[in-house]
Amino acid sequence: MPFSYRAFPGNSVSPGDNPRTPRPRTPSQRSSSARAASLTFLAWATLVSCGSGGAGAVGVTPPSPSGAAARDCRALHNALPANLGHLAARSTRPESAFTAAWGDPAVVLRCGVPVPAVLTPGSKHYNPLADAAAVNGVDWLLERQDDGYRFTTLRRQANVEVTVASRYAPEIDSLVDLGAAVRGAIPPKP
Repeated sequence: MPFSYRAFPGNSVSPGDNPRTPRPRTPSQRSSSARAASLTFLAWATLVSCGSGGAGAVGVTPPSPSGAAARDCRALHNALPANLGHLAARSTRPESAFTAAWGDPAVVLRCGVPVPAVLTPGSKHYNPLADAAAVNGVDWLLERQDDGYRFTTLRRQANVEVTVASRYAPEIDSLVDLGAAVRGAIPPKP
């Protein structure tokens, strides 16, 4: 099929012109092209940020605590910091007063989780000598995961679990900014 070129206002072809050779653009044509490119970029950036690779909501399965544990977890949710170090808070999906997240990849907090198997007598994973650390007045169980650590509070009325990717090594640093919130919202066991 032969090449055809249709002239539009502002983009006319004179006899002898090669229609395949672009003509210089006027300033108004350049600025409208720049606007179109900017809008295209903004649309692309919005799609990327809402997708799985962006900083949209983080999918987290919320626990289902009841009674005093649920009350304490709601108090913790209201006391959580906006940032963990340089990591900004993100929303979770589904929304829950028992979950929170920061950064990308996300540091994930779940409040009201069951006692970990490693601390449950009779469990095949039970280990009364499991690794633990005290960070800002809160004792945490340390469990190595495929890509990072899972930390769970010890001796608190509600169990708080925090999962941190190895990208944030040393992973335990993510607990520093959580200490005051956990101490203030989740009372120690008597």
